[in-house]
Amino acid sequence: MNDAAERHLPGEPAGLAARLHGLLRLRNSRSRVLVTGWFSFLDGEVTAGDALAERAVVTALDHLGIRHDTAWSPVFAPGALTLEAALPQDYEAVLFVCGPLHGERIAELHRRYASCRRVAVGVSVLDPDGPAARGFHEVVARDGTTGAVTADLAANAPVPTAPAVAGVALTYGQGEYGDRRIHDRVGEVLLPWLAAQDCARIEADTRLARDDWRHCRTPDQYLSLVGRLDVMVTDRLHGLVLALRAGVPALVVDPVEGGAKVTAQARLLRWPALLPGEGLLPELLDHWWAWCLSPAGAAAARRRRTWLLGDTVMRSPVTECDDRDV
Repeated sequence: MNDAAERHLPGEPAGLAARLHGLLRLRNSRSRVLVTGWFSFLDGEVTAGDALAERAVVTALDHLGIRHDTAWSPVFAPGALTLEAALPQDYEAVLFVCGPLHGERIAELHRRYASCRRVAVGVSVLDPDGPAARGFHEVVARDGTTGAVTADLAANAPVPTAPAVAGVALTYGQGEYGDRRIHDRVGEVLLPWLAAQDCARIEADTRLARDDWRHCRTPDQYLSLVGRLDVMVTDRLHGLVLALRAGVPALVVDPVEGGAKVTAQARLLRWPALLPGEGLLPELLDHWWAWCLSPAGAAAARRRRTWLLGDTVMRSPVTECDDRDV
């Protein structure tokens, strides 16, 4: 490892690109670079920071017009390029991005790609004289025993869109409905569908707790949480009601065959984004998900909020919540 670890690594794409150009020292425009990190190892943990650091480096390589591939753990990204499939003879250089430089897996990376120029950027250097660090031709550290600290690559990685924040409030109980319970069937469709959506998912369990930090302690805390969501996905009555009270659209599934209290409350509020648990399909979820995140869905939820926060006792919302919503 040389004194590159002491120098600042610019975070902006143009600055990072200029730095990488000097570090990689590629022979010609046909050269290809392999981007690796702890996210590449079979049992390596993939964090949001890892993925954003990879994105920052890939963006810089694109800026330079350098051909590149990224090796991902097959556990995290089935079907993507793996280290096993990334043959050393196909690459002139290997970039190791983010994370600590230590351990046998990085030593194996050096052995496998011994014929390639190896550069580490945005990493923690635990032992500058150890084999993991010394195996690289160039190291640019974010921190370590040298005392130098630079901004992490994830801090300035491009984020083209801000995905929706979705609260998820589901129930697996309600044994009082007996044979009419279809909660498991609903979950078999809803949960895989939800995992595939481009959104930040937050468990918004309506259950309160005094000794569990994962749950809100008071209803006021819960309403504060819900009010910060873009959408609520729920099969609970209070998941629906408290979302609309906060003016947040709710994608609602009734997990009781034939409909029960969830359906009754949704009909009272004339809330259209309601699906019966029986016959639940991803296509139906897609439709109402898009509607909930549309301006129309947001406006409809705000109208319900206005009605719910008024004097709702013994009044029907029919005149306040009209058919403009759909």
